[in-house]
Amino acid sequence: MKKDPQAEPIIIAISNRKGGTGKTTVSVNLAATMAGLGKNVLLIDLDSQGHCAVGLGIKPGKDKPKIHHLFRDKSIKLIDTVIESQYPRLSISPADQSFEHGSGIRDETILTQALNSVDIVSRFDVIIIDTPPSFDLLLLNALTAAQWVLIPFVPHHLSFEGVRQLTRVLFKVMSTSNPKLKILGFLPMMVAKHIRQHRSTIGHIANDFGAHRVLEGVRNDIRLAEAFAAGCPIHYYGAKSRGAEDFIRLGKSINKLISNTKVPEKAGT
Repeated sequence: MKKDPQAEPIIIAISNRKGGTGKTTVSVNLAATMAGLGKNVLLIDLDSQGHCAVGLGIKPGKDKPKIHHLFRDKSIKLIDTVIESQYPRLSISPADQSFEHGSGIRDETILTQALNSVDIVSRFDVIIIDTPPSFDLLLLNALTAAQWVLIPFVPHHLSFEGVRQLTRVLFKVMSTSNPKLKILGFLPMMVAKHIRQHRSTIGHIANDFGAHRVLEGVRNDIRLAEAFAAGCPIHYYGAKSRGAEDFIRLGKSINKLISNTKVPEKAGT
């Protein structure tokens, strides 16, 4: 499917201040699912652990620029960091594992400027950004560039605290650098609704942020871990698994939402 040249890409940041909440699992599998729905998708890995490339079975070359190089040298173009995956309509801008969080050019708009380039806007329908859990320049760049933020969480107390910490950051960004940023939803991960603690934590988030913002969760499924280890999105690794069913449902739900919502104008335009 060719991209509509008049349409701006939908930019979704996947974020939580706490690690271990399934951010990268969501980033890789949602990107693959959206590509499977006919969208041209770019997955950007801002977490220097570099796990998104692992999840797609990609080993970036040492000499090829990576997304973190943009934060050292503004002359580097985002399109030069892009690698096409083996999966149709899905590309990745991988992480530089040697990048030290907290370093780089002190500019919260670097990623916004890079995503506004004609070669990116003309090529991609959806851009998904896997963010680091730390509150640093990279997270601020992602939230400043995005139109939506999707917040995965494991339904227990510590993850709930990570959600609260992130929302404080979100409200700061929404009131300063990116007033058009919206919460796409809170996504329970590894959820089992028969467990009382899971129901309780999901209920707390619904009470604090609105039940309409709590998405139907991704169930616990060992096939998701197997797929990641195999370098293959669950959509291709186990199409009939619970994980694949949940991500297809999530992708269709998000696709419907963003298709029915006018793309917000970027701050400053």
